Amino acid sequence: MVRVMATGVFDILHPGHLHYLQESKKLGDELVVVVATDNTVRRRKHEPITPERMRLEMVESLKAVDKAVLGRDTGDMFDIVKELKPDIITVGYDQPFEPGTLEEELQKRGLKARVVRMPHLDHDLDGTRKIIRKVIEFHEMNKRLKEVEKG
Repeated sequence: MVRVMATGVFDILHPGHLHYLQESKKLGDELVVVVATDNTVRRRKHEPITPERMRLEMVESLKAVDKAVLGRDTGDMFDIVKELKPDIITVGYDQPFEPGTLEEELQKRGLKARVVRMPHLDHDLDGTRKIIRKVIEFHEMNKRLKEVEKG
């Protein structure tokens, strides 16, 4: 059985996430998804919008996902890899890891997983920031519309 491990924040679930996970699932028999903890999100990106338990529950409910687990706050991102023992690790198109470099780091730790960069889904709502921008644009448009209607 080929175990695939995918990772991410999954703060505002969107089509890009679904594409990433569906494509990851195609590479093996079991897809295990590691959802970043709130502390990790704060440290690496921004204040999370959705709490970690809610993000975990949403990811776990997706059809392509066999199992979802919360990441570790140990400071060593390889701890979860040691625990889950995946055959393949997928990284999103926008994740800052180079597959070759990541494979070398895994090998140094005695871990034998292949790393695959997943393709980008080109969609106007394929990213959290794009969705937030769209919501802001919608809000601004509604404000202007109300001003015009007041006349």
